[in-house]
Amino acid sequence: MKQGYHGFYMKLFWCAALAAATASAQTFAGSQALDEAITLAIQQGKLPGAVLVVGHNGQISHRKAYGKRALMPAPEAMTVDTIFDIASLTKVVATTSSLMKLFEQGKFRLNDKITDYIPEFQAGKSDITIRNLMTHFSGLAPDVPLNQPWTGYETGIRLAAGTKPQGPPGARFVYSDINFILLGELVHRLSGQMLSDYARQNVFEPLGMRETMFQPPSSLVPRIAPTERVSLNGPPLRGVVHDPTARNMGGVAGHAGVFSTADDLSRFAQMMLNGGELDGVRVLSPLTIQKFTEPQSPPDQPILRGLGWDIDSPLSGNRGELFPIGSFGHTGFTGTSIWIDPFTKTYVILLANSVHPTARPALTPLRSKVATITAAAVGVSVAGVKLTGYNETFAGAGVHRELARDAKTLTGLDVLEQQNFQPLQGKRVGLITNQTGLDRGGRRNLDVMRKAGIQVAALFSPEHGFAGAEDRPGIADATDSATGIKIFSLYGKTTRPTAEMLRGIDALVFDIQDVGARFYTYETTLGYALEEAARAQIPFYVLDRPNPITGTHVEGPLLDATETSFTGYFPGLPVRHGMTMGELARMFQGENKINVALTVIPLTDWDRGDWFDSSGLTWVNPSPNMRSLAAATLYPGLALLEATRGYSVGRGTDAPFEQIGAPYAGGRELAAYLNRREIPGVRVYPTMVGAVEGVRFVITNRDLFDATRLGLEVAAAIQHLYPGKLDLGANRKLIGSADVISRLAAGEDPRSIEQSMTDELAQFLKRREPYLLYR
Repeated sequence: MKQGYHGFYMKLFWCAALAAATASAQTFAGSQALDEAITLAIQQGKLPGAVLVVGHNGQISHRKAYGKRALMPAPEAMTVDTIFDIASLTKVVATTSSLMKLFEQGKFRLNDKITDYIPEFQAGKSDITIRNLMTHFSGLAPDVPLNQPWTGYETGIRLAAGTKPQGPPGARFVYSDINFILLGELVHRLSGQMLSDYARQNVFEPLGMRETMFQPPSSLVPRIAPTERVSLNGPPLRGVVHDPTARNMGGVAGHAGVFSTADDLSRFAQMMLNGGELDGVRVLSPLTIQKFTEPQSPPDQPILRGLGWDIDSPLSGNRGELFPIGSFGHTGFTGTSIWIDPFTKTYVILLANSVHPTARPALTPLRSKVATITAAAVGVSVAGVKLTGYNETFAGAGVHRELARDAKTLTGLDVLEQQNFQPLQGKRVGLITNQTGLDRGGRRNLDVMRKAGIQVAALFSPEHGFAGAEDRPGIADATDSATGIKIFSLYGKTTRPTAEMLRGIDALVFDIQDVGARFYTYETTLGYALEEAARAQIPFYVLDRPNPITGTHVEGPLLDATETSFTGYFPGLPVRHGMTMGELARMFQGENKINVALTVIPLTDWDRGDWFDSSGLTWVNPSPNMRSLAAATLYPGLALLEATRGYSVGRGTDAPFEQIGAPYAGGRELAAYLNRREIPGVRVYPTMVGAVEGVRFVITNRDLFDATRLGLEVAAAIQHLYPGKLDLGANRKLIGSADVISRLAAGEDPRSIEQSMTDELAQFLKRREPYLLYR
């Protein structure tokens, strides 16, 4: 009885809210333009009718029915309570939301193989993961065979499980109903309930979505919008799912089959905007919603898909031209669509039956217009909205679309020079630097500091020495010939400044150009120097310099805590971290609790998306074999395997880190193998690397290119073509991850390995966020 009263009052409350919405819709700034756009489309014959609901800031701003619900056998006016076959909106409203519930209960992990739960899929031999299915990067065909008649839910699952992939997982986006047929069955196997029952009990009923269901009863048929005629002279489908595969499966499937109203879907959308709660009822965790609606597609792909949800793909026309990337939605073949923007707290639900009585072209142009009008009316534009967390969520997820800039970047040295080195005046300075420590005019930091009256008492040099010309261990102390100042080597008898070296020093200044890779040892020198400055209670200054390979690309295995060394200072740091030295110093200090007075002198006119060639700065080789921006871009991948005996990255040749070779390698076969892998953003051709055969790499699209994916592909190629030649254990300090090493050893596809790191990289992005200095 109590439950009945609760439902009664909830219905009264929602009716009152809808009545209030009618009044507020009259004042919505976009209403007239929305009316005109939809009415014109109806007049042009693009759809018989539609229902549109727009919500903003927790209120319904526009709610209206247009045109006809049915054209045959007799015309019927569209009403706002019309029930629609929402087609592929089933994928997000029912299947994805059900999986979100099960995910919260720990029933599965995104990187689990689907064969772990549906063992008959591909006879148990497949690397396709749940993440692959949910992002449509599984390589499966768009649908199961329909050329021969069949019926039954079990038959549909058997066909989905047995349909051969068209390509490997993670390689390319193919929108596939098979993906969600399998995911609907996953709900069944994890919960012991059919998707229709699980979604009703765990999503629809808690949200008060009382007219959302699979297999609607005949009593609702008069309010259901008919769809297509399945035979030339037959009646249109009405109350029976339009999708032929779902219809063959009895009306319940993970990809299609749900019927709903615009009002019910508005409740669902508001729950998503509220972080999983509606009217005091919590359905999902805010963290789960964030997880499922942020980019989860492979990081080297330009298409952005969440888990189930579309973000930016060829199918996301219903985002319009003003809602920002980071909003999300979906469409349905029958003419339905939903778009949700958490940044402006807005949703757009447009339900139509454009396939009635026969199929018409997709409503993409109308959906786009409706979304654009709505976004403009709520005052949003991509330039005008502060996308809190945007850089962190999307920079590490494949969104690298910054236009190349012609900046006039000033390094921390340049900035301090403009201030006449005021923070260092009156101090005895220890300067940690090398040949890269030049100002924008090409003058040494040492010289401009002395000219400004700064007393530089000692110099410290990292690997490769003060002049950056040495490529050997055991570099001895030296003296700067121009000034007579002692140079203490931090790559000789010690890798840390000792108490004796620091005696009489009032401030340590670090000014070295990095290349943005975890195992480039200048980063470890920075970390060690911070620790020793803390012990000696000496203030520490970092004169920041750009990350030459951008601050947006974040890639590769994260360093295990057991694998720290001089080539890997900080546990949890990915191979390509997208941070400047100043940001790394802040992170090292904060995460390692280094009690040092740290000051970073930031860059000016440098954005996270800038490559080095946008800075206007002169390239100075950071080390003897790092001779170009192309080499720095390839380095995080090709150097992953450098500890392998006989494996050459071209040191001492004319193009180190742009080529690899080995005595056992065949250049033609290795190049052919790697090119067949279709690694985004790079091509390969055979060459001679010194006296041995090898391959050279040409970056064709650096914004799509993932260096560590290339490194994994090279490892897999060597294992496949030259068994026994790759010593993965020897490279454990460089690769840094025991999990990645074990996956490579097991012969797992590099695309799958890359996908397996997605969650860890997302956690790193959040971890680094407090320490970032640049947008």
